[in-house]
Amino acid sequence: MVSDLRQVLVTGGAGYVGSVLVPRLLERGFRVRVLDLYLFGDHVLRAVKDHPGLEEIKGDIRDQALRRQALRGCDAVIHLACISNDPSFALDPELGKSINYDAFIDLVDAGRDAGVRRFIYASSSSVYGIKDEPNVTEELPLKPLTDYSKYKAMCEDVLLARRAPGFETVIFRPATVCGYSPRLRLDLTVNILTNHAVHNHVIKVFGGQQMRPNIHIDDMADLYVEALGWPAAKVDGAVYNVGYENRRVIEIAEMVRGVVGGDVRIVTTPTDDNRSYHISSDRIKRALGFEARRTITDATRDLVRAMREGQVPDAMSDERYYNIKLMQRVKLR
Repeated sequence: MVSDLRQVLVTGGAGYVGSVLVPRLLERGFRVRVLDLYLFGDHVLRAVKDHPGLEEIKGDIRDQALRRQALRGCDAVIHLACISNDPSFALDPELGKSINYDAFIDLVDAGRDAGVRRFIYASSSSVYGIKDEPNVTEELPLKPLTDYSKYKAMCEDVLLARRAPGFETVIFRPATVCGYSPRLRLDLTVNILTNHAVHNHVIKVFGGQQMRPNIHIDDMADLYVEALGWPAAKVDGAVYNVGYENRRVIEIAEMVRGVVGGDVRIVTTPTDDNRSYHISSDRIKRALGFEARRTITDATRDLVRAMREGQVPDAMSDERYYNIKLMQRVKLR
């Protein structure tokens, strides 16, 4: 892949996906500017902090002057920054709206004014809500169930409305990401079950028949890198689902047990939360040839290895692995 988009702003570049993506962009020869609050630690980009192609800006995406500074000279934006997941958003809906929606509008407008040529937006597969169709495709109507997913859908509308000659827009609706990252999240389905299997030898499954679409974090990072090189005719104004395996939660638990081994037990209990999501990723495969290659089992192996090698200290208690716990403590305003 050869791209003429050389200077890239990654908002949320010190986050779960960003901390895997940024080193990969640098390896591919891009100049990368990161805008992030670094709430989960300054250590996550330590491996590349001295790279001559990296510039880090620590601050709030809602700061207008900081946004302008971050956008200056950028050819492309990969927008990952947000209050992520339903419980964290629900802690303070006004805060969530100010970061996930209001700041997004300003970032898009400022980016277009600054000469950004490609804006890549990380939406969410949760925008579909619950569907009965066996294959949830991009043509189906969006029926978000929560404020978090509602604002994700609204941001899609904003971005598409701002599309213009010379300002290309690309929207991805990822499945739930899984696997190891320097800024690890242990509040995502595969990662939760793996953590409990390793440290408690018990996997608690609430319900179990709910479907969850998943994608390995390395595939997600590869996608964003490749999206900088795809021709405008195939991505400008496009919306793509991105996932790999749609699995029932009980199946994921059994896969995790198969990797961790030993005396891991699976305990199922009833639940009122029967949200069930599944997506088709056929469109992006047909249009762009992109296909996720890594499995839930691969993600589990990576997590288990990191935990057993001491890379995830205090995995059951350290708030930096759990978005809602950290958000409750920092009381961001």
